[in-house]
Amino acid sequence: MTNTLHLGRVLTFDGSPFDNGPDVAQYMRRGAILVSGQHISDIGEADVLRARHPNVEVQDHGDLLLMAGFVDSHVHYAQTGIIASWGKRLIDWLNSYTFPEEARFADLEYAQTVATTYLNLIIANGTTSFCSYGTIHPASIDAIFHATRERNMRAWAGKTAMDRNAPDNLIDTAQTAYDDSAKLLSHWHENGRNRYVITPRFSPTSTESQLEAMGALWAEHPDCLMQTHLSEQVEEIAWVQSLFPNAKDYLDTYETYGLIGSRALYGHAIHLEEREKARILETGAGLVHCPTSNTFIGSGLFDMKGLVGTGHRVGLATDTGGGSSFSMLRTMATAYEISQLKGTPLHPAELLWLSTVGSAKVLHADTLIGNLSIGHEADFIALDLASTPAIEQRSTRAEDIWEEIFPTIMMGDDRAISQVWLAGTAQKV
Repeated sequence: MTNTLHLGRVLTFDGSPFDNGPDVAQYMRRGAILVSGQHISDIGEADVLRARHPNVEVQDHGDLLLMAGFVDSHVHYAQTGIIASWGKRLIDWLNSYTFPEEARFADLEYAQTVATTYLNLIIANGTTSFCSYGTIHPASIDAIFHATRERNMRAWAGKTAMDRNAPDNLIDTAQTAYDDSAKLLSHWHENGRNRYVITPRFSPTSTESQLEAMGALWAEHPDCLMQTHLSEQVEEIAWVQSLFPNAKDYLDTYETYGLIGSRALYGHAIHLEEREKARILETGAGLVHCPTSNTFIGSGLFDMKGLVGTGHRVGLATDTGGGSSFSMLRTMATAYEISQLKGTPLHPAELLWLSTVGSAKVLHADTLIGNLSIGHEADFIALDLASTPAIEQRSTRAEDIWEEIFPTIMMGDDRAISQVWLAGTAQKV
């Protein structure tokens, strides 16, 4: 087993800043982490660890900030090619851009090309784990999981189920969705660092029979996550009401078929009813905030402080390609801007926590990833807090670490990501 001591500035979390303020973040101006094989085995002040581990390889990263890699908890990797497409809201977006692109994933070679491109892009932006929707094609999941296994990257993904309100070449059935998902789950779940996610796209594109089939599959494999969309746009909610006239609300279209629970992930969740909030909180389901997507396609303003303040678990995500960036730094910046519009500005510690620990928590993986902690998998990054002239001139005026980090959150991009490690192995960025 290879042991490497990484020196630099070190940031880790000992609790949630939403609960106890930014002081839960532990910052060491001259710190170190010891990586043994694929895991973090020690962390502390650099001088202490150098004395404690005198005979290990040392990599000194100078003034770079060592922190956990970003965790993107809601993406559509198959939409990589259509990111930043102009002028549509959700339903038109699906019909104009998403569905034509997803139809191409019947071709395994095409899916493999996009999977490789997607991983290259997110790793360059400091993302070390993600949770993705596929398409209806099993090839889309085979491609992304083959690619993550080759890089030893922790990932979650699932075949998207749709049996109505989509083009004929993107329609499956309740039975084929169940059968394909079960087969993929059997092969890929816990295959290396891969985890399968049961994935009905959203209620408008699944009949009651298909939602029931997905609920049955989840009941058979309760250790899996289940992901879907909830209350993203007001037109979508009205559409759901017309399709499910007997449902109490949007959430009830999932709950009726067993698609609710502590391992459920609901993307967007902007326009929630009070009953929905209460049931999500009661069941412990996770919510995922997708700020660049919510602004780019005009969905609305997520109530971060209100939901977290009442106990909801919330992660942060790019929502590629409805979101307009592969960068979690840009995602944090937009989350901050939305919080300003809501009158509850997020602190830099809260933004970093959401993009690491918070997202890991909604994925039920916070004992594995999302933090620099002894025993965690060694997925981490070296962040340059002076990566551009604009950022550098602002950060030099900083009076504390948060004032130094904030310009990188607001103006940073892939140039701020100096190095990335997956399970202790350095990646090309």
